[in-house]
Amino acid sequence: MILLDTHTWVWWVQDDPRLTSGHKRVIADNETLGLGVSAVSCWEVAKLVEAGRLVLPVDTLEWILKALAYPGVVLIPLTPQIAVQSTRLPGEFHRDPADQMIVATARELDIDLVTSDQRILAYPYVRLVR
Repeated sequence: MILLDTHTWVWWVQDDPRLTSGHKRVIADNETLGLGVSAVSCWEVAKLVEAGRLVLPVDTLEWILKALAYPGVVLIPLTPQIAVQSTRLPGEFHRDPADQMIVATARELDIDLVTSDQRILAYPYVRLVR
């Protein structure tokens, strides 16, 4: 299983050209193994829509439910372990709570994270798909 960062999940579902061909390939290669989506990503999508930073073609809840039904997608709950791990990330990491919880999810499950977020890409304490 791999973990999709929120923007990666949105770009994949929306067929956004910002999703790199390498990330498309990794996602396709992992459909049978599992494409993890953190429950936090559902919240983050809703918050982005609320703030006007993301426009979806349908209602937010409808979009999320359809996007969670895509082939291979596995919803990963926010567990107490992940919540606590997000406050104890080693080294220097930025203060975005959604990113902290997504990185903590990848670390807790010991899986690779698919992201284009430069702040996460610069963080050496998480396994990444580049």
